[in-house]
Amino acid sequence: MLHIALAKGRISEQVIAFLEAAGIHFPEYNETSRKLIFVDDTDSFKITLVKSPDVPVYVERGAADVGVVGKDILEEHSYSLYEICDLGVGRCRMAVAGIKGRSLPTGRRLVVGTKYPAIARKYYASLGERVDIVPLNGSVELAPLVGLSDVIIDIVESGNTLRENGLEALTFFMDLSARLIVNKGAFRFKRKAIDRIIACTKGGTEDGMD
Repeated sequence: MLHIALAKGRISEQVIAFLEAAGIHFPEYNETSRKLIFVDDTDSFKITLVKSPDVPVYVERGAADVGVVGKDILEEHSYSLYEICDLGVGRCRMAVAGIKGRSLPTGRRLVVGTKYPAIARKYYASLGERVDIVPLNGSVELAPLVGLSDVIIDIVESGNTLRENGLEALTFFMDLSARLIVNKGAFRFKRKAIDRIIACTKGGTEDGMD
């Protein structure tokens, strides 16, 4: 049996739709169910629904063979696994955003609020800039509004949340989407089943194995 870890929500719904279209059916699955584990009707595939940041942890440690997770999580942390392909779903961008119409300060380090401190550090290091990073877990849009930071770095899809809070995207610097990841051992010993999952998502583009 191939064990697949999926993030609860829109990505899991889209991936399960891919699998169903390819003939892999999960009779007990529905979007309103509170169950977290589903098995297909041939007992060949098992899906576990977890929180998005936990997907690569499950895969790396072998609790799942395969997973689907946003590129932002793979960029923010370092995992020992294979990143197989871009599924082309859950597309969004990482952006620097600030208060609309307000100039950025000069003469001191920029203060950046973000849920992605590693990504923020890498981005500003690539620009040769030294900044103060404020790691946050909640609604990062609040940070510049209350004076906690000058700007934020966060994921932007439609931009509606920024606009509703008086913010605007200043720079987009990273394209993001859902990626298929595989446990290294499973890739060796469960290759046939994994190839079937890859075929189900063949609209994606191969990234190679990192």
